[in-house]
Amino acid sequence: MPAAPLHTRRHADICSFIVTSPSATLTVWASSWLAGNSAPDDVIDALHAWAPMHLACAEDQDTARRTGLPWPDPQDAGVTALLQTMRRSVSQPETEIRLVLPGPGDVRGLPAGTEFASAAIGTGEGVLVGPPGRSGTGLVPHVEGPDVLRWTVSTIERLPLDAHHTGLGEAEFTMREAVRDAAAALEALHMLDSGFGADPRALIADALAKSALHRYPTTIAPRALRILDSADQVAAILTVAEQMAPARTVSASGAATLEDLLRPLRSAVRSARTAAVNACARDGLTA
Repeated sequence: MPAAPLHTRRHADICSFIVTSPSATLTVWASSWLAGNSAPDDVIDALHAWAPMHLACAEDQDTARRTGLPWPDPQDAGVTALLQTMRRSVSQPETEIRLVLPGPGDVRGLPAGTEFASAAIGTGEGVLVGPPGRSGTGLVPHVEGPDVLRWTVSTIERLPLDAHHTGLGEAEFTMREAVRDAAAALEALHMLDSGFGADPRALIADALAKSALHRYPTTIAPRALRILDSADQVAAILTVAEQMAPARTVSASGAATLEDLLRPLRSAVRSARTAAVNACARDGLTA
């Protein structure tokens, strides 16, 4: 793949759909940049919506030698250092940029037994770059403070195959059902805890408004945007449902029942988000 120019189009047009994590932002915007559809400044602006300062460091000395990133202490290398690392990694044939969103009991897409996997499980997110089945690169963001994200870059000896790939059709159908199920769970909680003071609809709107500060390139496919929009709605409902859960009054069995209800919805959100974001990344790299 030819290297994307360092200055293509300044401030690519953006739309108002919601990006859900720094790793998702990096995946979609870096893919757009590598395809020549966005400028580096667009990627920087998108990631600065998460934090104005981005530190970068290599996981170990070998990775530092390979990437030129600092080790062992991170430096204010900024997003530019991440983009340079990713551009070198995508020079191999059949390269993918893949978002991973592990959760409790869900380690799909992670290279087993690696420091990257442990870090991604700890933060709930990460990015893999390279050809499946061969060596590649992993990136995991860590919150260092209210205004600082630290990215740890790892060398992955063998990137996992995408054995758990979810198609956009399946993801869209699952999200339609999840929106309905999440709304039903919220209504049941509202009836159970009538003393909850705030209006759940206002809380959901507030959660969506905060998330909407993080945006996508306009080149993303409409179907993927519909899936991500539905996933964000479900995630907002789940956030409010967890706030409404009357922890002080519900029995242990009731709390377990609530968790049993919410857990598959959280998993559905993660699956839908990874399916949509990774489809966008594949489309960008193969364009």
